[in-house]
Amino acid sequence: MMQKMNEITKIIIDCAYKVHQTLGPGLLESVYQSAISYELKNHNLKIEEQVPISVKYRGVDLSVGFIADIIVEEKIIVELKSVDHIAPVHKKQLLTYLRLADKRLGLLINFNEALIKNGITRIVNNLLEE
Repeated sequence: MMQKMNEITKIIIDCAYKVHQTLGPGLLESVYQSAISYELKNHNLKIEEQVPISVKYRGVDLSVGFIADIIVEEKIIVELKSVDHIAPVHKKQLLTYLRLADKRLGLLINFNEALIKNGITRIVNNLLEE
């Protein structure tokens, strides 16, 4: 399981590099989402885009919630940004998505960096070595 997650993570990061190298920084988040989704599909990965994540409160499913940018192979949430700086709230937001969706691993990718490696953050939700 862990090996598979690491393989998928490597592919996602490679796709982010390819998109960033081709398009560069400074575009809208939606452009990067379309491009990275295209790349992930080319790697035959199952992806879901703009996935609603509901919030449960005291056993009641509130029909409000969040939207995850991309979920890859039903395992990894990929949250895309195109901002000057990743703020602590962005990391907390992804961790909340992971908790609500019962996922273990997320990647926060900010395409508005000169070097994409500086824009990639791994967020873990109680990831267990299996």
